[in-house]
Amino acid sequence: MAKLILLRHGQSQWNLENRFTGWVDVPLTEQGIEEAREAGRRIKAAGLRIDVAYTSVLRRAIDTLTVCLEEAGITDVPVTRDPALNERMYGDLQGLNKDETAAKFGAEQVKLWRRSYDIRPPGGESLKDTAERVLPYFFDRILPELKAGRNVLISAHGNSLRAIVMHLDRMSEADVLELNIPHCVPIIYEFDAEGNVIDKYEL
Repeated sequence: MAKLILLRHGQSQWNLENRFTGWVDVPLTEQGIEEAREAGRRIKAAGLRIDVAYTSVLRRAIDTLTVCLEEAGITDVPVTRDPALNERMYGDLQGLNKDETAAKFGAEQVKLWRRSYDIRPPGGESLKDTAERVLPYFFDRILPELKAGRNVLISAHGNSLRAIVMHLDRMSEADVLELNIPHCVPIIYEFDAEGNVIDKYEL
């Protein structure tokens, strides 16, 4: 029985500043580093083996993975970085303050840009667009590892992970509107040898 551990990166500088981040490569805050350490402690306490890890090419996800694995005492895991796992691209909203953007365009419009399945922010990607690059990578690279019985840790982003969770939990486009992935809370899926989900829980 293989396990998939999904981990959203710790707090970034622009999370702290309440800005749309997307593909802008901002660092973790001190709180974000501590959140990554705590995730590592939880993984260690649960006795989870990690056989292989995947992350985006953005430093907040890479650093979260590095800190988490170090804290868990896991130092010999092969790590693959790929832009397929990057956060969704927020286009013209990147760098803007979320509250100021809501005041300008309306809270409901900004919620649709942030949470809906197929509505793109200006110049950016929708969750549907994000899923169309994340899920083929998941099926081609990650699912075979799980079917082979290997435990996989993915350190990525709120929306790239929302795309995976939407698929695994068979969520509707309406359901995903309310889905939020918390920072650095390990979400565990257990798979059988055919690649079917048989359990889900958080650490």
